[in-house]
Amino acid sequence: MAQMEEFGEELADLVRRVAELKAARSVPTEELPAVLDAALFELDHAVRELWPWYERLTADSGGPSGRSAGADRQEQQLLRAVFQRLPLPVALVDRECVVRRLNFAATNFTGVRAGYATGRPLTGLLAHADRAAFRSQVAAVARGEGDRGLTVHLQQSAQQPVRVTLTGLRPGNEPRTTVLVLLQPGDDSSVPLSRAAATPLPDLTETSRHQALMDLMDAMTRELLAAPAGDPAEVLRRAARVLHARFADWVTADTGAARLSRVTVLGADDAAVRDIAAQDPASAPLVVEAARGGAPTLLVRPEDAQALGTDASGAPVLVRADVTSLLCVPLIPSPGEPVQGVLTLFRSAGRLAFSMAEAQALDVMSRHIALAMGRRG
Repeated sequence: MAQMEEFGEELADLVRRVAELKAARSVPTEELPAVLDAALFELDHAVRELWPWYERLTADSGGPSGRSAGADRQEQQLLRAVFQRLPLPVALVDRECVVRRLNFAATNFTGVRAGYATGRPLTGLLAHADRAAFRSQVAAVARGEGDRGLTVHLQQSAQQPVRVTLTGLRPGNEPRTTVLVLLQPGDDSSVPLSRAAATPLPDLTETSRHQALMDLMDAMTRELLAAPAGDPAEVLRRAARVLHARFADWVTADTGAARLSRVTVLGADDAAVRDIAAQDPASAPLVVEAARGGAPTLLVRPEDAQALGTDASGAPVLVRADVTSLLCVPLIPSPGEPVQGVLTLFRSAGRLAFSMAEAQALDVMSRHIALAMGRRG
């Protein structure tokens, strides 16, 4: 029975990873070889491992029972201390890439606290194009197929490659093999680790961000005052132009609530803009949820690639726009009043994620936009 359950888990993992590889087919052409390698690897695994395993189970349903190994408490404490004090950025993940432990050097390297990362998939820190290949390699190491290495990119610094080394471990208190992940700068091996762990000096960054938000809100106010009354779509288009580039890499604007209609899409890639503009907003779960529930959504490193549906080409919108953070805000003049529309803003790799302060500022602007849309000519 234990072997049958383990086989079922392996098969479920394979199905999930194949689905991710299908979703990754829309990545840029130069990144497709890594996805293709991962797909071929999964096929090879199904032929070499899963099918013979299935034949053995059908031939003999009994199978050997697993042995239970007692944990050496003193050794476990020693290993835990070594793990935390290791000067290299390392993480311990399970076969599904969920973080079990993250040492101090890794928190500095990734910019994510250990308490936040624990229990969440490590793939949430990676660019969308790298996630499927990373999951596939982690699964291979967890199956005991040897150590692996690959190059990935963190969302917060997508231009800098990161070399990842994966090796399998079997702690005494773990029922299955876990994977040790070593992270290193991939562009220059001579870069000292102290640079990643250095504490930044105080500067005027926060003050500058606050001033930029004030300037943005001032520009939005002037644009809304100059917008023609009695034309909600034009008001929304003007608001989207103010938010585009200076505040977000992509802006999609939809009017209505029960029946959504896409008004405009502003982005960096003309072909992607056309495909996303042709999308039915009703097929975007986050947009529909905002229109019905009237609640804003802030997501950083969104894990669900289907959260905004697919564009006209069939590619997930979040993958097509290389989204690292998003804001989805309903346009409501005041609490309790009907939703006038929905604004969705994306930021792509290489740009800081939306902060809570920026989300609050957009929430204020959304009420002003809704009021301007409701003005009668």
